[in-house]
Amino acid sequence: MASNGETFAASLAVFAKKAPEQVRVVVRKASIDLLTATVMRTPVGNPDLWKSKPPKGYVGGRLRANWNVSLVSPDTSTTDAIDKDGDPTIERGSAAIGEADGIKDIWIMNSLPYAIPVEYGHSKKQAPAGMVRVSVAEFQAFVDQAAASLASE
Repeated sequence: MASNGETFAASLAVFAKKAPEQVRVVVRKASIDLLTATVMRTPVGNPDLWKSKPPKGYVGGRLRANWNVSLVSPDTSTTDAIDKDGDPTIERGSAAIGEADGIKDIWIMNSLPYAIPVEYGHSKKQAPAGMVRVSVAEFQAFVDQAAASLASE
């Protein structure tokens, strides 16, 4: 029969083997939640709210489509793609996050020139408090939820 010390040591060994994977899962889940919150808070241009007329052929959703996720180093590319509902951007970013090892940096960024003005109040009706700052303020809750989901599994 194993002593309490041996049982505890065996439990620690099992935890140590599982911990890296649990860290990866928490990092991935919390990062996907952060991405999702940020993308969904990103306003889609609504010409009805504008002071001036939109350019001919304008379709909103480019800012939302330009959230890029990369691992290790930032992806500063931009695209002319349009994403009104956010699903393609979240799916693409989630796939990149799925490759994260839980240790190296995950970059979530938008390099369109008007992303910063929108973040700091340019879109007073659709994103008055920004997109990133509000989502980052929730990050600890995302981490806590991800960790709690592991405990319930």
